[in-house]
Amino acid sequence: MNHSKTPTLADVGRVAGVSRGTVSNVFNHPDLVRSDVRERVEAAARQLGYDGPDPRGRVLRNGKFNAIGFMPPGAYAIADVIRSPYGRELVLGVSLACDGAGATLSLVNGTEETRTSTIREALVDGFILGHSVDIDLITSAQRRRLPFVILESDAGPDINSIRIDGRSGALMAVGHLAALGHRHFVILSIRRTSGPPIVHMPGEGKITAGFQLDYERLDGFAQGLAEVNLSIDDVPIIETTPGEPSAGAVVFDRFPEATAILTMSDWQAITVLDEAVRRGINIPEHVSVVGFDGTAESARTTPPLTTVTHDIVGKGRLAAEMVFENGQPRQIIMSVELVVRGSTGPPR
Repeated sequence: MNHSKTPTLADVGRVAGVSRGTVSNVFNHPDLVRSDVRERVEAAARQLGYDGPDPRGRVLRNGKFNAIGFMPPGAYAIADVIRSPYGRELVLGVSLACDGAGATLSLVNGTEETRTSTIREALVDGFILGHSVDIDLITSAQRRRLPFVILESDAGPDINSIRIDGRSGALMAVGHLAALGHRHFVILSIRRTSGPPIVHMPGEGKITAGFQLDYERLDGFAQGLAEVNLSIDDVPIIETTPGEPSAGAVVFDRFPEATAILTMSDWQAITVLDEAVRRGINIPEHVSVVGFDGTAESARTTPPLTTVTHDIVGKGRLAAEMVFENGQPRQIIMSVELVVRGSTGPPR
């Protein structure tokens, strides 16, 4: 049978000899329909070339898209998130919660100039915003009256947030290395804009970090160093984007006297380990390396990476669940733990 217009539920019902509601149940709640009726409706749908209800109609009826939007932090692109060991686990956690709720995960992105318009226009029911208290983003989400959660920043008691205890984690990392006898450190901090590594030499003062978590970790490093009578102002700090392949080369070329490298992400630490392998530098006999995140990949490096760990997948899952619940705002601080593996040992 040929039709000039797109067939509808009512068309299928007329051919099958049932009501429009029965046809709808066949496609949306098949368990409510007797098998013989269901087969008759499905045959009529095939005859008419009807593929099922248009999801746009459901959106118009109930005002829901059944989707969560995840926006990467700062200027990071979606591709950066997928390449990142941390990003993959975070997205996995969000995806698991979406699967459990029968919802869709939408990765939304934009430049610094378009991010607020992306929030205004994204076809989602709520947002997970990565790592930064961006007032314009928050205002855009609030104007849409959509639930949202901010990761790794505290925006106050009226806004959902989930963050880790970065200060304690950094303090643990320095304490572990100091107990092994290390006194010559290099810190890899996170550069929140694109570009090559930026080297801050000793005596230049503390760097200006990008996100709240960065400040907290620098504070933890400073406290740990002070406990062994060292000053963070006397420690070289290299700002580098996670995964930047030249980070390890900068460390080994500029600071060969360092015996311990503190990083702010496992991905940074992994690039250092890779460069050490290329140069024949033995880890940890020549230099110890500590990561930060506790990604699954940190346990598979050579040698396995000592790192400050937390439940990344669980964080993503919890963030999505908070959006689905849309309840009273909560501010959650996740604990961290130092996992000691083969990348750290006493200085030579």
